[in-house]
Amino acid sequence: MREGEVDGVIIRDICRKHNITEQTFFRWRSKFGGMTVSDAHKLKELEAENVRLKKIVAEQMLAIEGLKEIAAKKW
Repeated sequence: MREGEVDGVIIRDICRKHNITEQTFFRWRSKFGGMTVSDAHKLKELEAENVRLKKIVAEQMLAIEGLKEIAAKKW
């Protein structure tokens, strides 16, 4: 990313050097542009934690729906 911030550098050459597409470069730049390496690592960790928490919430919602169905049945 830092190589692309230098004036006069051709993005196509940077992408070819690192074997990525220009689309990938610009997507990464929009997501990680202006961040330090430690900030990017923190962002990745937070995204992973968010995925884990969403999975827990989905499992709990399924459990609650199952309990509601059981409670709604007439015995």
